[in-house]
Amino acid sequence: MNKVFDVLIIGSGLAGQSLALRLADDYRVCILSKRELSMSASNWAQGGIAAVVNSEDSLEAHIQDTLVAGAGLCDSEVTRMVVTNGRASIEWLLQQGVNFTREAEDDRLHLTREGGHSHRRVVHVADATGQAVQTTLTERVREHPNITILEHHIAVDLITTHKLFKQTMSDGPNRCLGAYVLNNQTGKVITLSSQYTVMATGGSGKVYLYTTNPDISTGDGIAMAWRAGCRVANLEFVQFHPTCLYHPHAKSFLISEVLRGEGGLLKLPDGTRFMPWHDERAELAPRDVVARAIDFEMKKRGLDCVYLDISHKPLAFIQSHFPNIYQRCLQLGIDISKQPIPVVPAAHYTCGGVMTDMQARTDIDRLYAIGETACTGLHGANRLASNSLLECLAFSKSCAENIRASGQQPTITLPNWDESRVTDADEEVLITHTWDELRRFMWNYVGIVRTTKRLSRALHRIHMLRDEVHEFYSNFKVSHDLIELRNLLQVAELIVRSAIERHESRGLHFSKDYPDLLAEAIPTVLTPENYTSLLD
Repeated sequence: MNKVFDVLIIGSGLAGQSLALRLADDYRVCILSKRELSMSASNWAQGGIAAVVNSEDSLEAHIQDTLVAGAGLCDSEVTRMVVTNGRASIEWLLQQGVNFTREAEDDRLHLTREGGHSHRRVVHVADATGQAVQTTLTERVREHPNITILEHHIAVDLITTHKLFKQTMSDGPNRCLGAYVLNNQTGKVITLSSQYTVMATGGSGKVYLYTTNPDISTGDGIAMAWRAGCRVANLEFVQFHPTCLYHPHAKSFLISEVLRGEGGLLKLPDGTRFMPWHDERAELAPRDVVARAIDFEMKKRGLDCVYLDISHKPLAFIQSHFPNIYQRCLQLGIDISKQPIPVVPAAHYTCGGVMTDMQARTDIDRLYAIGETACTGLHGANRLASNSLLECLAFSKSCAENIRASGQQPTITLPNWDESRVTDADEEVLITHTWDELRRFMWNYVGIVRTTKRLSRALHRIHMLRDEVHEFYSNFKVSHDLIELRNLLQVAELIVRSAIERHESRGLHFSKDYPDLLAEAIPTVLTPENYTSLLD
């Protein structure tokens, strides 16, 4: 089956949905969603959207906070572009119908503060901003007649001119023509042709054993773009959120950074604060500093977790500012108005990704990347809290503008997916066991604190697993789990290779073998032709 669209958007989070709404009046748009449309990391975002919207703050202050958090690796031009788009992005969301939290006295937008920010500038909807924004945009998307939604569909691979016609760069530029996509409900692979293809698949948190990400965060866009010939950058910078709820029945539940911004204190089991020992900013230090401090204290003292205490605040304050966190903890027997919250760090955000320019263009013609999939240069070595949703909005706008400026393009008839030489899988247990092994050694060897020896061990294990998965992929029909595992292995390899190449400790990448900071901040860029791709 071959379906034809003007724009194919792979991913249904804030980046993908906002782009679809910006284009749908004039283009036939398709949104591909691995599960339900609402299932995305954007939907799970608790904190908010960083934007300069009042006179007490300034664009220069937001830019400077971003550059400081990024530890010298932020692109200053990109940073200025994104920050400057803050007010317009909030206004656009208000036009879509998002009801941000407001001050009771004068109806102004209520602003909170998070670690690394010098001012209150985080616009939010209580402690469930992502869910509120996603719900609103999903309603707009479902209403639009020019948007086709394909839920429960997962992209297998991109279709490019070089792959289709067996070309090389000497034969001309590589152009994206669409993607092969598995319908999870029928088990059939369909062909989607498009004039423009946009990767908005989110990050790769599921490569780690403990993560705040939803199950869909398997690095699909990064892996597919790499296999198609795109460069990737800065993938060693994996942000570990300092405070994920530590409870046997709480899967990946995030305790928002806003809780620390509103006075929450990190403590040891005996009630002693420890963040002032590690940084003068204490609980308001950037996430990498806080995560390493928690990791240090846990390992030094043999702790399973530390504690985040907001119980000194009035109950009414807690219930109004953190209603979802309060209710979820209460369901698990933790009354955060009376007792501290047990927390541990967990993989949270992929700061690197597919390299793009300021119009979201990748190395392949008519292939774009936006949101967490992309490495735009905004986040550098460490993402400043609540800049990610702002980045989604700013780059969906610039991407839409570039597509409009590029005009209509001819559509090429694409061949159907060929599975004539494969059979049904005989042992699916290989997939589940390999996935579990990958996530465990990535957590143990490529976590918050790294060594060259651990990284080498991880790369060796990836090489062994990739051979098994490659054989499986070559001989059996594709499945949802197999596609995700293949992508996770590819992204894991790219993370490890990037970490091995950085001979310093900067931002989120901390190496015991290279604890010092080099004089010059240089991005880690991997180019496909310089490596033997593991899983082609």
